[in-house]
Amino acid sequence: MEAAGEPQSNDIGSNAIDESISSSELATRLSMEAEAVTNGETDLESLNQPLLKRNRTLSASHLAMVGAKVSHIESLDYEINENDLFKQDWRSRSKVQVLQYVFLKWKLAFLVGLLTGLIATLINLAVENIAGYKLLLVSDYVQEERYMMGLIVLTGANFLLTLSATVLVVFFAPTAAGPGIPEIKAYLNGIDTPNMYGASTLFVKIIGSIGAVSAGLDLGKEGPLVHIGSCIASLLGQGGTDKHRVKWRWYRIMNNDRDRRDLITCGASSGVCAAFRSPVGGVLFALEEVATWWRSAILWRTFFSTAVVVVVLRAFIEFCSSGKCGLFGNGGLIMFDVSNVTVHYNMMDILGVALIGLIGGVLGSLYNYALHKVLRLYSLINERGKLAKILLSLTVSIFTSVCLYGLPFLVGCTKCDPSISKFECSTTGRTGNYKRFNCPKGYYNDLASLLFSTNDDAVRNIFSTNTPGEFHSVSLVIYFVLYCILGLFTFGIAVPSGLFLPIILIGSAYGRLLGIAMGSYTKIDRGLYAVLGAASLMAGSMRMTVSLCVIFLELTNNLLLLPVTMLVLLIAKSVGDCFNPSIYEIILELKGLPFLDANPEPWMRNISVAELADVKPPLISLRGLEKVSRIVDILRNTTHNGFPVIDDDVTVPSSEGTKARELHGLILRAHLVAVLKKKWFLNQPRKTEEWEVRQRFSWVELAERDLDFEQVAISKNEMEMYVDLHPFTNKTPYTVVEDMSVAKAMVLFRQVALRHLLIVPKYQGAGIYPVIGILTRQDLRAHNIQTVFPHIAKTKGREKQK
Repeated sequence: MEAAGEPQSNDIGSNAIDESISSSELATRLSMEAEAVTNGETDLESLNQPLLKRNRTLSASHLAMVGAKVSHIESLDYEINENDLFKQDWRSRSKVQVLQYVFLKWKLAFLVGLLTGLIATLINLAVENIAGYKLLLVSDYVQEERYMMGLIVLTGANFLLTLSATVLVVFFAPTAAGPGIPEIKAYLNGIDTPNMYGASTLFVKIIGSIGAVSAGLDLGKEGPLVHIGSCIASLLGQGGTDKHRVKWRWYRIMNNDRDRRDLITCGASSGVCAAFRSPVGGVLFALEEVATWWRSAILWRTFFSTAVVVVVLRAFIEFCSSGKCGLFGNGGLIMFDVSNVTVHYNMMDILGVALIGLIGGVLGSLYNYALHKVLRLYSLINERGKLAKILLSLTVSIFTSVCLYGLPFLVGCTKCDPSISKFECSTTGRTGNYKRFNCPKGYYNDLASLLFSTNDDAVRNIFSTNTPGEFHSVSLVIYFVLYCILGLFTFGIAVPSGLFLPIILIGSAYGRLLGIAMGSYTKIDRGLYAVLGAASLMAGSMRMTVSLCVIFLELTNNLLLLPVTMLVLLIAKSVGDCFNPSIYEIILELKGLPFLDANPEPWMRNISVAELADVKPPLISLRGLEKVSRIVDILRNTTHNGFPVIDDDVTVPSSEGTKARELHGLILRAHLVAVLKKKWFLNQPRKTEEWEVRQRFSWVELAERDLDFEQVAISKNEMEMYVDLHPFTNKTPYTVVEDMSVAKAMVLFRQVALRHLLIVPKYQGAGIYPVIGILTRQDLRAHNIQTVFPHIAKTKGREKQK
């Protein structure tokens, strides 16, 4: 039955066709904009316009930039579908089957931690050896005063490493570019980002991270490790790739969106743990930053996964410490133990710490703003094709190599302190705080100690304690400016890249500079100022507090830093929030992913869900006993993923023969496709018995997503038959009354992880239709509501603020 004039269900589907603009048209527009900018036909104001041309209606199918192309985005089914088959499945499960299900979850959590730890070790081992031997070779040329040869070798090696990483990303897995954390946030928020967790993405992410980090680019492996852990979790959760899956019955019980979400949460926390050797910090990162929905069972399993990661990393560190892993023994896996440093601070130190937090908040928001503009510019360049992406990456690589090699020649040599052992000062090896580089014996180049090292060694060097005179102010200023530039222009090229390490290096530079400026007024070591500077910039850019605090405490192994670290993080986040969103929220907006924030806009309280329903197209619903031809017609001509099931002339309980329409529930598109594929048809419209349904369907197979309607062949005779939809209908969908505010509905939608939210009328009766409309993720986005209600959003929003 169809109710004219009432809103239509509009969830976002992977096969959706936008009525106003297709993906090909959108790609053409973006390409034309890029060409116009290149030819000077438009000004740079286009950089302030949305990357995706969104339709000004609530009924548009959503598009997003995923990988290298515009994709249609679909929501995920996190809600438990309580239909007859689900209830029968839970009633029939024995205690042994329940224990098997629980044991399978824990076993998969163990495997996620084990594989993430092994791959993280492989990446670190490869990076430290490739980058280490490269730097040793170039150091030999510098010592021999063959400076041009050293530049050619360094630039050439970095060129080839960058080229290999970029080619893999551009041609095999475009979704492997970047950190992957924004897409993980979107997935755990309920958005199915296509091709983000496939086997090809995992492979390219691993090899690409090794190449990009070994090439000396200003990026880290921490963000990619989070994505790698999530890819491992996804592949384990679904039993393999999309084309090759394990079909064991006991394994298929995990193949649903809800269990896959929990496992990907374990993968994300394991990735953070593998990056920083911080198990508790990894769990808190998943809780604070990426996970939208949380419960105690997820907490236990994520903690178990991170514990496994730490055991694996520790075992390999012990094994490699004897020199069996090449140059990996003392490098990789950022370790900064200051447990032996006594932290004393007075009131002047508190002022300095507060100043670090203030600077971190301001610089973090400025960094986000500048990176936002750079990413818009890069999107226009990348639209020109694969060759443009490769050339952009190689240009950044050459510029980075020349800077890393040439800038140390601009500073003078510093004589070694007599108190320092001659074996520690003026080293020519890969590691060490005092790099000799181009200096004579007994002297060192402080800027080379930071630039001519692997990223992990650079962090250890600038964090080093009890070295007050090691780095000069001029060297730190050069280092700070260089990494601000490299950090902005490296992130966004077509290689796997993380934001953690660039931000740590930038923050530590100005933190150490402030420590030098404080001079005799402070008792805090300059290395600890560098740690606090890194923490402040991360909080100012990423807007994390609790997880960052624990990560830095686990890195430093010194609880005495807890009070000042907490103060720095709180000030930096508060200051940053005054200017712009976090960097991950900015990337989500740029990509066009329909992420639902935790806090609705104040003006949303002035709009009711009924007002949203009024601006949507007519509602499409189904009868409980529906004709096959109508189901086929609806599936063929719409892209909606949920349909209300309405029964006519149902006798109202506790009444004397009163008839009314009944809202039986909500049925998903995937279940309709499953019914058509199995041709579960009836010659006459009748309600089926429970045993009839169980003979043909099981809850496990219905939990799997199958939207491939195009392969279903229905004959003319079958078109005239009927289907009983009652056994497949979710009888307990979430509903809201039409007077509820959009703000309250949005909070409910996000916290319960819904895909559809039914709007029911305030008054019930025989002549009133039981459903007014359906709200979906796309309808509740602030941007879309503003386009439909611009006057309410502006005027009433101002009234609310007053």
